[in-house]
Amino acid sequence: MIAEKDTILKLKLPTDPRWVAMADDNLEEILVDHAYCEQKAASSCISLIVQFSDRPKLVDVLSPIVAEEWEHFQRVLEQIRKRGFTLGRTRTDEYVVKLAKHERKGGPTERQLMDKLLINAMIEARSCERFKILWKNLADEELKAFYYDLMASEAGHYVTFIKLAKEYMPEEVVKARWTEFLEIEANIIQNLEIRSDRMH
Repeated sequence: MIAEKDTILKLKLPTDPRWVAMADDNLEEILVDHAYCEQKAASSCISLIVQFSDRPKLVDVLSPIVAEEWEHFQRVLEQIRKRGFTLGRTRTDEYVVKLAKHERKGGPTERQLMDKLLINAMIEARSCERFKILWKNLADEELKAFYYDLMASEAGHYVTFIKLAKEYMPEEVVKARWTEFLEIEANIIQNLEIRSDRMH
């Protein structure tokens, strides 16, 4: 199941191989950043529910994801404390900030909603790819198993956001916009500084 989902991520640019070695040497920073990523993912879904509360399908689909993302936050926090680390202050996620700049403002509400959902899908897709790298390469066996588990969840969320976008815009429109986002995201990744203290 995981392998099948992994094949449909279709990211245009893989993560630089140097990142995982840097991450392995800086587990505290990576885990702290990851914790905040999960927190922000839950907040993003809550914001969508609040903004588009008149769409029952969206509310029903995203509500369980809010709970799951918050559970992930708690699980990452457990890994942080287990290792004697502390949850530091939140930090700016430059990757997400750059993606968000490509969300179209104004125009039809459904188009705005589609962009928001596809940006969430993209973040989940990249997170899934990063979790796979950590699962395969970390020295810490417990964390390897931890990221294997989370990888499956992120892949599922990615698929869910794509499907949800197709509830509100024609499939061909969603596919075309997703293709644009894949190119945008590849350009962001290519020009983003590789950092040992960031999950993205």
